Amino acid sequence: MSCTEKKFKLGPFDVEHPFVLAPMAGITNSPFRRLMRRMKSAVVISELVSANGLEYGGQKSFDLLKFHEEERTVGLQIFGEDTDRLVRACQHVERLGADFVDLNMGCPVPKVVKNGGGSAMCKDIPALAKTLKAMVEGVKIPVTIKIRTGWDETSRNALEVVRVAADAGVKWVAIHGRTRAQGYSGLADWEFIGNVKAKSPLPIIGNGDVNTPEVAVERYKTYGVDGVMVGRGALRNPFIFEQSMALLRGETFPVLTAERYLQLLDDQRVLLNETFDPKGAMIHARKFLAWYSAGFPGSSEFRKKVFVIADGAELWREAFSFFEAGTRQRDFKYMSEPFLMGGHG
Repeated sequence: MSCTEKKFKLGPFDVEHPFVLAPMAGITNSPFRRLMRRMKSAVVISELVSANGLEYGGQKSFDLLKFHEEERTVGLQIFGEDTDRLVRACQHVERLGADFVDLNMGCPVPKVVKNGGGSAMCKDIPALAKTLKAMVEGVKIPVTIKIRTGWDETSRNALEVVRVAADAGVKWVAIHGRTRAQGYSGLADWEFIGNVKAKSPLPIIGNGDVNTPEVAVERYKTYGVDGVMVGRGALRNPFIFEQSMALLRGETFPVLTAERYLQLLDDQRVLLNETFDPKGAMIHARKFLAWYSAGFPGSSEFRKKVFVIADGAELWREAFSFFEAGTRQRDFKYMSEPFLMGGHG
């Protein structure tokens, strides 16, 4: 069976290909997830939402869980340290109608791990086993998890976590190829991810340092993973999913034109304005335009402008002008360079 005919599965879901947008705090909001589904991400997942915030009725937490039908297949990601609250958060996600609920056990941020959430959950395997079992039994929708290779180099226990997750009924495990101690520094260890996959009873999605379609396909083929998660690479190159799909099928993908890039920007402009009030739309537009501009000629000056322009229409006019000129000048080799190293994998 050729790659064009091959059917792909991620856990219980049939997907078009194995390339998935990684959940990223402050980035994978509903408009961006919709945009990336249009750009052919196989699955999308929300940024992490606090189970404690949901418990205490925080409106921000509820807002982060809103999604659009266009996003399906869509998962909503939660985090926390209290089993009962996590179960209730799962049940809330199920009531909202999401396709699955994802538990973040990879976040390295101190304010998350100091309370026992994020990466810290993987340090206590017996407690983790009970929590995962309670979550799976508490809902009918699939439960998935995202982890790191371990807490630090002396405790890379991802395989143990995977086996506990399988026993609990979790449907897949996404592994970011760094330890919690590494944060986002150094290189993601795909050899380690591949070794876990070889022994895993569950589907494994690999994550970390996937910046180009060539790297995405190479990681998928080399390490035998069931899927490849793309984080920062989708900000550097929002077309990476459709390009990766084409490459896996042995097809060539079209050269990126200014018209295509401008259409993507206009789509995102419309989606932001549909979702947020004018102030909120401006805040999000500034972030994404600044990220997209990395590597373009004059990007430093453009970013300075982005954060001082006060009018939305003027902001987008400036953006269209900047990106039209930039896409006509660039060969896009810069998309393979390191990007947003202080941010997300």
